[in-house]
Amino acid sequence: MLLADKKIAITGGGPGGLTLARLLQLKGAHVNVYERDVNRDVRVQGATLDLHEESGLEALRRAGLIEAFYARYRPHAGRMRITDKNGTIYLDDHAAENAYAEDRPEIDRAPLREILLDSLKPGTVVWDSHFVSMEQQNKGWLLHFKRGSSAYADLVIAADGANSKIRPYITDIQPVYSGITIVEGNVYDAPKNAPQLWEWVKGGKLFAFGDQQSLILSAKGEGSLSFYTGCRVEENWARESGIDFNNKLQVFDWFKEAFGSWNSSWQELFATDSVWFIPRPQYHFPLNQQWITLPNLTMLGDAAHRMPPYAGEGVNMAMQDAFELAEWLTSKHADTIEMALAKYENQMLNRASEVTQFSLDNTELLHSEDALHKMIAMMNG
Repeated sequence: MLLADKKIAITGGGPGGLTLARLLQLKGAHVNVYERDVNRDVRVQGATLDLHEESGLEALRRAGLIEAFYARYRPHAGRMRITDKNGTIYLDDHAAENAYAEDRPEIDRAPLREILLDSLKPGTVVWDSHFVSMEQQNKGWLLHFKRGSSAYADLVIAADGANSKIRPYITDIQPVYSGITIVEGNVYDAPKNAPQLWEWVKGGKLFAFGDQQSLILSAKGEGSLSFYTGCRVEENWARESGIDFNNKLQVFDWFKEAFGSWNSSWQELFATDSVWFIPRPQYHFPLNQQWITLPNLTMLGDAAHRMPPYAGEGVNMAMQDAFELAEWLTSKHADTIEMALAKYENQMLNRASEVTQFSLDNTELLHSEDALHKMIAMMNG
C-alpha cells in the first residue's frame, strides 16, 4: 500500500477531514487529525446539513456509518416554507405529501461530528492544535501549532476550511467575491427566545425573499434557530461598516435599516441576548483553477473549492472529496502518492467547477428582483 509506514496529517476536524480519517484508518493507515478546537465539547455553530445520495451519504456508506447516521438524523428537518418579506407563505412543504428535499436527509452538525469522532481510534484527533505554519523536513513536513507544539507528517491534507492556512503552500490562486455577504446568526433556546419565528419554521427551514435580499432560517434539534441574511454589498462591507458583530444592538440597528421594508416580525431574531453573529462575505474560486500537484500535500473541501452555500453542496463536496482521495491513496490504481494526488485533484477540480457554477447560479437567483417566484418555479420543476 502507498501509505504503508507513512504518517498522515489532516488539518481540520470538520466532516471532510474526519470522514477522510475514518476511511484511511479502515485501510490501516496511520493518521492524525489536528483540530484547533480545544476539545470535542466545543459548541458547533451553523445550520443543519442535508446529505446527498451520491456524495455525503455515499461517504457514510463507505465509512460503515450509514446506520449511525439514520439513528441520529432528523426526518422532517428538510421541509421548508417559502415566504415573502412580510411572512406570507407561498410554498409549504409541511402541507405536501412528498416534500421537496425528502431524498436529502438532514442532520445537525454536532451529531454528525459525534458520529465521525466516535468512529476513529482513540487519540486520532489532536485537539487544541491551531495550525500556524509548516516547513519541509526530509521528504515530509514539520507542522507547527499555536500552542507551541509540532508534528511531523509524510503526507499533509488540508481540510481547514474556506480560510485555509495551508492552501497558500499549494497555490496562490485567490478567491473571487460573489457580490453577496451573509450575516450568520444563531438564537439559542428559540422556542422561548423567538417563539413566533420558531413556529413559522416548524422544525424545518424557511426561505424569505424581498428587495434582492434573502433571509434563511433553520431549526436545530437542540432548540436553537440558525439564520443567514443575504445582501448585495461591497466586498469590504463587513470590515468597513464599523459594526461590532459581537454587539447585538449594533447588529440590530443594521438589520432594522437594511431590512427596513420587511415585516417587523423578523426583528424577533434580536429579542434576546442569547444570540451569536458573524459576517461572512461569500467567495468562490475560479471555475478553471488548476495547480501543479505536489508529492506530499493536497487539500479537500472549502480549502480547495469554497463557494456560496446556496446549493447545499459544501459538506457534500467535502465528504465526496474524502472518499475519492481515500480511494486513490489506498487502491492499486496509482504507483506513487504523487500520482494518486494528481488523479484525485484532477477529478475533484472538474467536479468542483460544475458545482461552483451551479452554486453561483443559485446565488444570483436568490438575490434577484423576482427571487420569490423564481425560487417557487425552480421548486416546482
